Amino acid sequence: MTNLEKLQEVLKVHFNNAGLLEQALTHSSYINENAGVGSNERLEFLGDAVLGLVVARELYEKYPDLAEGDLTKLRASLVRRDALSRMALSINLGEFLCLGKGEESSGGREKPLNLASALEAVIGAIFLDLGLEPAQTVITSIIEPEMKQVFVRPDNVDYKSLLQEMVQSRHHITPSYKLLDASGLDHSRIFTVQAQAGETVLGTGSGSSKKIAEMDAARASIEKLTGKTNGAV
Repeated sequence: MTNLEKLQEVLKVHFNNAGLLEQALTHSSYINENAGVGSNERLEFLGDAVLGLVVARELYEKYPDLAEGDLTKLRASLVRRDALSRMALSINLGEFLCLGKGEESSGGREKPLNLASALEAVIGAIFLDLGLEPAQTVITSIIEPEMKQVFVRPDNVDYKSLLQEMVQSRHHITPSYKLLDASGLDHSRIFTVQAQAGETVLGTGSGSSKKIAEMDAARASIEKLTGKTNGAV
């Protein structure tokens, strides 16, 4: 089985024009040393647009309570380089890249920029060859782990504001925070806070200050709420 065939098996797609997939995997350093197909830069440009569209639609459908500004922030966190490189690593995309000798020797198969760019190019190639629906299927399958983590990593997300929007949208009340415990010495205290919607407990968090603990409680609450398929508190 060739590398191209192996990657198609991993992606669960079958290209009509395998040359597009080959181009998507070809780094500019390879072109400088070898004749053949062009580099993946143009396909990367196209794939970036397709990825943004699919991610926007996923967020729009998964989080109906969030405002446009918050959806924009979440989309940005999912399509930035480090997130894309993690997705590329999850399918071992680095092993399929065509690199020049210099790029190869400098660890090019593990570089986040190369991985993220190649993933976007592969998405662009799938879109060109097979259409939007297959591209969407591939994107949603590899982005799912990142989607599950979108509220778990800090990423500068204002969890308290997001939780307030969710609770107000669903129940027309503002969430409150209750201090449950403050333990430890004065210079190293740990606060534990509970987020509530009325009398309903949403989630619990902790931190080195009440503000941090409240943010952690909001994060835990959002993770709990968005994990429920029926959308209820």
